[in-house]
Amino acid sequence: MLLALLAKEPAHGYELKQALEQIFGSAYPSPNIGQIYVTLGRLEKDGLVRAVDVEQSNRPNKKVYYLTADGREILDTWVDEPTEGPRVRDEFFMKLVLAPMTGIADRMAMINRQRRHYLGLMRDLNELAERTDPENRVALLLVEGAMLHLQADLDWLERCQEDLS
Repeated sequence: MLLALLAKEPAHGYELKQALEQIFGSAYPSPNIGQIYVTLGRLEKDGLVRAVDVEQSNRPNKKVYYLTADGREILDTWVDEPTEGPRVRDEFFMKLVLAPMTGIADRMAMINRQRRHYLGLMRDLNELAERTDPENRVALLLVEGAMLHLQADLDWLERCQEDLS
């Protein structure tokens, strides 16, 4: 994400943090400034960004980061590659199949517990959507995507309950 922001324009760490917060709003966890600077340091060490000290009057110098040609190449590759698709190795499903076989858990209790968890997450996402600025389409789409994934997981739990009971 930092490389993508730097492709737009050079920036220092706090500007990158503010840009992420502005773009994604409360729909995405606010990045930790310390982690941003650690990541920038690693990107600089790897030759993907370069830093230039910029003098400021009445304040300490700040480091402004620029995307390098290697950084642009990595960014282009990241953008072009598809992201992970559906997960076949689902941890909950492994528990659902294996735990009852060993007698340590009841399958329906596990499904109901997981369903309650998903419904709680859905409530949280609904509240987040209500608090999100309606003008921030990016944040709203992010929340909507998470809600659609959760709904699919809830539907899948129903199928598990029907097929495994």
